[in-house]
Amino acid sequence: MTSRRRSSSYEEKQVNGPDLKEVYSDTASDANTPPVVLSEEEEKRLWRKVDLRILPILSLMYLLSFLDRGNIGNAKLEGLTTQLNLTGNKYNIALTMYYIPYCLCECPANLVLKLFRPSRWLPGITILWGIAMTLMGLVKTYPQLVGVRICLGITEAGLFPGAIYYLTLWYPRHMLQYRVGIFYGAASLAGAFSGLLAFAIGFLDGIGGLEGWSWIFILEGLATVVVAFVAFFTVVDFADTATFLTEEERAYVIWKKKYDNSSVGEEERFALRHVWAACTDWQVWLQILVYFSVTGPLLGITLFLPTIINSFGYNTPISQLLTVPPYVIATAILIMVGHYSDKLKLRSPFILAGLFMSLIGFAINISDAPNGAKYFGTYFCVIGSYAAFPAVLSWLGNNLAGQYKRGVGMALHIGIGNLISLVASNIYRAQDSPRFILGHAIELMLIGMGFIALPVVVLLYRRINAQRDEVERLALERGEKIEYSPQELKDLGDRAPDFRYTY
Repeated sequence: MTSRRRSSSYEEKQVNGPDLKEVYSDTASDANTPPVVLSEEEEKRLWRKVDLRILPILSLMYLLSFLDRGNIGNAKLEGLTTQLNLTGNKYNIALTMYYIPYCLCECPANLVLKLFRPSRWLPGITILWGIAMTLMGLVKTYPQLVGVRICLGITEAGLFPGAIYYLTLWYPRHMLQYRVGIFYGAASLAGAFSGLLAFAIGFLDGIGGLEGWSWIFILEGLATVVVAFVAFFTVVDFADTATFLTEEERAYVIWKKKYDNSSVGEEERFALRHVWAACTDWQVWLQILVYFSVTGPLLGITLFLPTIINSFGYNTPISQLLTVPPYVIATAILIMVGHYSDKLKLRSPFILAGLFMSLIGFAINISDAPNGAKYFGTYFCVIGSYAAFPAVLSWLGNNLAGQYKRGVGMALHIGIGNLISLVASNIYRAQDSPRFILGHAIELMLIGMGFIALPVVVLLYRRINAQRDEVERLALERGEKIEYSPQELKDLGDRAPDFRYTY
């Protein structure tokens, strides 16, 4: 596997055979030469230094983001539906009205990330959604709840795709999933914290004339605002302006990323053709189907896990607490999966394993198995979907070259992919309790879509890589050079003949 994917980074070229400059003429001469020579241990220390500056604050912000969007499921058990008279499908509609603006705003948000700078854009939108979250605790009517949920969707839209895109600007592609796993691990921890916090905050019921669900929104919203102010002083922009690195360290990080997937570096200038290239790339659209198959089950189980567990016959406090263990285990497993996925330079096998786990979990829950077995099945639902999701994100990010094409492509991937949330937020209906056959059946259908789409994507990637390998082999045998200027290779991006897809 590794021997077929000939990246242009320095280390891989030494392992994987002839220098690409033997095949491609007029390529940059510094692609093989790092600006500073680092030992393996020195390089590890450098990346740990980068990790410690970037990942903790991003992960904390995303933990709060996921907590703030999903805590409505805990609030539901604490009296939200009763006080606001959320009869029929009103609760599901309130969930849906968050995701419509969220999906629509994700792509534009990624385009402005570099313009406004991550150190201002990401903390700025965090403050705004923290305010919206706090105000949600003060709503008195159903229309007010819907209105604030819309505002929450607009303000949160820029964080997730922006942070993933931001990570791709710092890390080489085969160091990415582990970092995305740590970042996204905050989402699974949010599921655990949500249950614990809801259990504790529930004891504030009646304080200040507010019910327990109001205090959940208010306190978690205020915590988001506090973290946003801290983020203004801790989030850094890009490697070339990172003052926490020495000049030599900045040069090495820039070089490592620049020649990660091309012999001439990436195209960094904005042009509308990059937007068009992303919108018309086959892999973006096929990868969206894979995204659907993982995200649909993930969002469904996240939004409704407290309700599903409550339907097993447990009371509200116990139901809140029982949501915690699946998320804790999922966090540990997704980080482990990220480590081995980067080490093996593979993405699809780990996504496939996650789909199998989700299949088992939802199959148990759609059956008439005892409630204890169904609770055990929820572990598979949570672990499978959460462990696979970072691989889905990293996979497309690895295979799009050119900073703006990757930014737009990933935003489309996430933005359109999250449209599945409109389905996931409406399939677990109150009238279907306690078995929720409709909801579980739709989740199983989405998982089945993944079992079809994922092998198709892998086969296409392998076929294209094999064709490019064959062109190189023939050129080497004939002693010929393939004529491309450095700018032509940059313009081609992942369509360039020296680019190899990760699968």
